[in-house]
Amino acid sequence: MKNIKYLILAIPFLVGCELNNEKQVEIEEQVIVESPKDLLSQAYQLFKEGNDVESIKIANKVLAIGRETKNDTLIGKALTSLCRNAQRKLDTTRLTELSDELKLLAAASGNQKWLMYRAHMNAEMWRLIGNMDRAEDFYNESMKISFETGSMGMYTIDHFNKSFVSTAKGDYETANELIKKYYKLREEADLDPEDAYGLIALAYLLEQKENYKAAHEVAVVTRRLFKEQNLFPEPPDEKPLLMVEQKVKNMLDEQTLEDISANSSSLTVSNLLKKYLK
Repeated sequence: MKNIKYLILAIPFLVGCELNNEKQVEIEEQVIVESPKDLLSQAYQLFKEGNDVESIKIANKVLAIGRETKNDTLIGKALTSLCRNAQRKLDTTRLTELSDELKLLAAASGNQKWLMYRAHMNAEMWRLIGNMDRAEDFYNESMKISFETGSMGMYTIDHFNKSFVSTAKGDYETANELIKKYYKLREEADLDPEDAYGLIALAYLLEQKENYKAAHEVAVVTRRLFKEQNLFPEPPDEKPLLMVEQKVKNMLDEQTLEDISANSSSLTVSNLLKKYLK
């Protein structure tokens, strides 16, 4: 009886411990989900998926946390996230406001990377709008700062981005070299060589050179790889791809489009770079 009595007394204790443990796990999970780093990742993913309303809401939440805790990194990353959202609407007024805040943050913190992000975001916006001279100036500024600060990720991606500007301005030789340098930098950084993003630039270059069959081939492989890798291209990068896709539909007959699509089902990034990147 005594053992049964102790067991009965122990049951509420054990249940209480179990409930406390569950509550603690729930609290820990909430902390993980609500961490500023995770929130910024959520904001970026929502942006890529086109959900700007929720993306902006989350970025503003991180911005408030950054200001409250006086955390320059959170403030800068939240402002950069909001710059992306301004791009979608081509809201140059909002981008100017955010750019001014990044400039002030760089001055206050002494961190030049915020000027790099500012330049990069402005370059993306002006490329979307179609002002290629202004976009090129901002890309040059971003690349200068990224190289000086050792921000090789941004330095690499801006070779890809700037190639669109060179292609749009008819400087195909420079565009070709920028795409080559983009993949070379990725190789030096030991990054995945099967990067589909760079193919957008190649497809655009081929389309502008009026090699429509090749452009379609590259575009088809790009879309396939995006689907396989669960990637969502950002607005400044998807715009030229959409242009290519529309152009080749206008220039090639249906049978040719279908044949090229069928024959490209097994092609890789490496195949296409060897085939078309001189």
